[in-house]
Amino acid sequence: MTITFDEFLNVDIRVGCITRAEPFPEARKPALKLWVDFGGEIGEKRSSAQITKHYVPDELVGRQVLAVVNFPARQIGPVRSEVLVLGVPDENGQVVLIGPDQNVPLGGRLF
Repeated sequence: MTITFDEFLNVDIRVGCITRAEPFPEARKPALKLWVDFGGEIGEKRSSAQITKHYVPDELVGRQVLAVVNFPARQIGPVRSEVLVLGVPDENGQVVLIGPDQNVPLGGRLF
């Protein structure tokens, strides 16, 4: 399936900084609860991410990540996930987060 450039632009992918991360023991699959700050226009949003194989909560705070910010929120157990933090699978199918290789302003949009 192909999409047009205009369709791609409908997906709002922004850079945010993880401000808080906690274990999510209630999740069906191992996951972490994340709070991600996208700056003034969007503010702080919550997410659930199945990233426990490569990350522990304390090491995530301060890390910049990319996330889709215009999906509808989803209820995942007791957590309302407001954004989709992006990653790619490693050779074993475990998620590796995507983020800029240099610090950039919060809320910056991927084009």
